[in-house]
Formats: sequence, C-alpha cells, structure tokens
Amino acid sequence: MSRIGKSPIELPKGVEISVSKGNLVTVKGAKGQLSQQVDPDLVIKIEDGILTVERPTEQQRHRAAHGLYRSLIFNMVKGVSDGFIKELELVGVGYRANSTGNLLELSLGYSHPIMFYIPDEVKLTTAAEKGQLPLISLESSDVQLLGQVAAKIRAFRKPEPYKGKGVKYKGEVIRRKAGKTSGKK
Repeated sequence: MSRIGKSPIELPKGVEISVSKGNLVTVKGAKGQLSQQVDPDLVIKIEDGILTVERPTEQQRHRAAHGLYRSLIFNMVKGVSDGFIKELELVGVGYRANSTGNLLELSLGYSHPIMFYIPDEVKLTTAAEKGQLPLISLESSDVQLLGQVAAKIRAFRKPEPYKGKGVKYKGEVIRRKAGKTSGKK
C-alpha cells in the first residue's frame, strides 16, 4: 500500500465534503470552495469525520493515482480551512513592487515596468519597509493556482548566482558562484 494513499484525512470543523456521481469531490469551508475530478476507479469513503481513499487493485495505474488523489484532496481540505501563503522577496537596487487591487506592478531593472494581473482567487499584498527587502505576499485556498502565480512572478527575473539579484521565494537559498579571478601568476 502507498504510505501517502492509505493515511486518512481528518476533516476539521466547518469543512464539508461531497462526492457526486463520477467521483467529483467538492470541498466547502470558511476560505471558499474547491472541486477536483477523481479517478472513477478509486473509492472515497467518509465516516465519522475521516476521509479515506481506497484503490481496487494493485495495478501500476491504480497505485500511482492512489497517493496523488489523496494528496490533492488533503490540499483542498487544508486550503478551505486554513489557506496557503507564498511570499516573494525582491533583491536588487531599485527593485520595487506596487499593487492596485489585483494588478501587480514590478520594477525589476528593465527599461519598463512589468504589469501582471493576479487571478481573483489569489489575494495580493505588497510591503516595502525601510531597511527590508520589498515583499510580495500571495494568499489563496488553491495551492496549485498559488504556486503557478508565484512561479510566473519569479520567472520575470530569476535570482542570478553571482550577486543573488532577482525575485526569490522567502527563505530560498541561492547557490552562489565565485566571480572571475585574475589569471596572472
């Protein structure tokens, strides 16, 4: 059995799960509502506030789907109850971030500012305190969408290995390289 697939999911208070025909799982909670289509071969059981995912056979396809869909359902439950947060830091002289509603304006050393529209499901905040790096904070109940948006923002100017300038995740460690050394002996 898959270690991830066989572990049960405890449903917190205020979270409702419904499984409709065709294995469409819908999770409702304080932070919103999420839906996921699950492989029709898998069996989803909800008993006494505990959800389990079971597979019918030991085929490779069923074993692969077992852990995957259990993780997706767990992320949906965690998202609608607690939510997810990703924070990005801007490292570089003159790098700035401003937000107006869901429109993010980035100054990343290019000749023009970058305007990026954030989906409505993601809550955006920016902070620029003196002595601190500019910070972009993204919050959502959908971890997949949140990761996609954060990766797109990071892709505008990835951190480079010599000076470490660019957009990086908070807490990310950048592998640094040594610069050129003189070749005189």
